[in-house]
Amino acid sequence: MKLKSLLMGATMLACMGPAALAETITIATVNNGDMIRMQGLTDDFTAKTGIDVEWVTLEENVLRQRVTTDISTKGGQFDIMTIGMYETPIWAKNDWLVALNDLPDSYDVNDILPAMRGGLSVDGTLYAAPFYGESSMIMYRTDLMEKAGLTMPDAPTWDFVADAARKMTDKGNEIYGVCLRGKAGWGENMAFLTAMSNSFGARWFDMDWNAQFDSDAWKKTLTFYLDLMNDAGPPGAANNGFNENLALFQQGKCGMWIDATVAASFVTNPKDSTVADKVGFALAPDAGLGKRGNWLWAWALAIPAGTQKEESAKKFIEWATSKDYLALVASKEGWANVPPGSRTSLYENPEYQKVPFAKMTLESINSADPTNPTVDPVPYIGVQFVAIPEFAGIATQVGQEFSAALAGQQTAEQALEKAQALTNEEMEAAGYK
Repeated sequence: MKLKSLLMGATMLACMGPAALAETITIATVNNGDMIRMQGLTDDFTAKTGIDVEWVTLEENVLRQRVTTDISTKGGQFDIMTIGMYETPIWAKNDWLVALNDLPDSYDVNDILPAMRGGLSVDGTLYAAPFYGESSMIMYRTDLMEKAGLTMPDAPTWDFVADAARKMTDKGNEIYGVCLRGKAGWGENMAFLTAMSNSFGARWFDMDWNAQFDSDAWKKTLTFYLDLMNDAGPPGAANNGFNENLALFQQGKCGMWIDATVAASFVTNPKDSTVADKVGFALAPDAGLGKRGNWLWAWALAIPAGTQKEESAKKFIEWATSKDYLALVASKEGWANVPPGSRTSLYENPEYQKVPFAKMTLESINSADPTNPTVDPVPYIGVQFVAIPEFAGIATQVGQEFSAALAGQQTAEQALEKAQALTNEEMEAAGYK
């Protein structure tokens, strides 16, 4: 009888199906609009798979700290992490990530834009799937540009942008000609300033890994940025990152904003933006040296090695980064609000081609060159970052110095001098010199 009861119990469990066997996966993600939208659609994934999802949503700098600590210490808090093009190749080489080399044919890995797939792969193997891809570009108020008596070119110079920003500024009415990142962080102000510096002829290191913050090109970059922000930027800019500047632009307080192409759907969404019908787009500026001041990035989903829920995690990544997910968002929110920059087929879709910023986004992504990011040669790859493990720590410190200069706590010369010293010290300690 006992054996019979056990067999019956086992049979009943087997018949209960996915609901009884359902598990919960934990995902760490950034608090950007596209990610928050994905959370709102998670019921679709759970309905299809029976897998529940628990979200840990964090501000960009905090997310980076948490996931880096967790994966490097094998903490095991997360089954999926939102990471980018900087972390993916470094962590994959450390065997910290699960390879995504067995996604089904229906997923169509070859449809991922080459720039995104390349940046998230090691030796041809994908280790993170892009949820969205981005470059950076100029988003500007067409009405304020017209009022200033100017016409924005498709490919403007920094001098044009600076002149336009000063002419657009009306501080008495809280309208600032330009909103740029000032918040310290290797992925915040240093993403913007590193990309900007490329266009001014600057670089982080020479071919012998010597820091280059004592160069004329870096002095020109930082001085130009600080003068422009002091003349035409909003108050408290040293505290502003992506989300803060997005809010300012949506409230009608920015004439121009140079930032992630992914922001285009938010600034043109009439539900959230008071200036949705007055936004134009242009390539990030250049200084006539052959490089534009735009970056290349993907927020991507990756599985930390050692998770006990690898199969369920892969199912989620397959769902969230698929063509079907793009169609799901389009059906709920319209084509303008699908996560951009990840798949070739999206930009071949006639419906998406009608979206006003689609063409400029793709042109911006295609114009970024992570293998040749600077005017003079460098020993590293990466447009707005240097693809070495030490970069995140060094650039966070440099970002703090530059943010302090923006806050008026030190001069550009003092910030650059400190950046030069600390970067060389860290690189020597790491054995590069």
